[in-house]
Amino acid sequence: MKEKQYLEEQAKEIRKHTINCIAHLGVGHVGGSLSIADVLAVLYFDEMDIDPKEPLKADRDRFVLSKGHGGPAVYSALALKGYFDVEILKTLNAPNTKLPSHTDKNLTIGVDMTTGSLGQGFSAAVGMAKAVQIDKAPYYVYAIIGDGESQEGQIWEASMFAGSQKLDHLIAFTDYNKMQIDGETMTVNNIAPLDKKWEAFNWHVQSIDGHDIEAIQNAISEAKQTTNKPSMIILNTIKGKGASFCEGNIGSHNMPVTKEMAEEAIARLK
Repeated sequence: MKEKQYLEEQAKEIRKHTINCIAHLGVGHVGGSLSIADVLAVLYFDEMDIDPKEPLKADRDRFVLSKGHGGPAVYSALALKGYFDVEILKTLNAPNTKLPSHTDKNLTIGVDMTTGSLGQGFSAAVGMAKAVQIDKAPYYVYAIIGDGESQEGQIWEASMFAGSQKLDHLIAFTDYNKMQIDGETMTVNNIAPLDKKWEAFNWHVQSIDGHDIEAIQNAISEAKQTTNKPSMIILNTIKGKGASFCEGNIGSHNMPVTKEMAEEAIARLK
């Protein structure tokens, strides 16, 4: 395992670049991007077996961002990992960009699955994990879903299949920031108790602080030691974590971000 301080710095850099690229565009999905910065830091800079020099190597670990609007944070992680120059982040959602608002594997190097229509990315991740089982392959499939996305029936169809097939090389995370575009998830369509639901679908479930690097590392380690069950790690997070202008703000799902707002927020992250 990489040291906590190193990964905390990577999470901070992911947040800085995410805020900056959204500010360059002037508007974007800042809240749900920042809430997953910590888990992305652990995955990209510690856990996943990936190589920017061989982005399509057959036995690499796979990652699927099913909550596609978190794309800016993934792009920031990819750039910092060395898949492309960080300057390209400034082209987020611009005409002819290779970095669309929602991730697209046909456009962006390092992206394993196109996502956007909520629920579909998770089904793709389950399919990848089934391929691992059939091929007796060594790699893992990681996926992040949203709590608002968890109101989609497709999530539970996929989870039922994964549990019944005992896909133990599938490790998924729920970004449980408890907010979605229309308000608090408990008000829009309450998904609690989330842990009991996943357990009922025959998943190994852990619920942790999604901003605690060591907790994320330990949860992944436990998931890898679990056999005959896929794993769900529920990340209790704060929407917009780390940005002074939007932390804990429901309106941060997709909001205007000025250069001044970004500069202030980034200065506070140093």
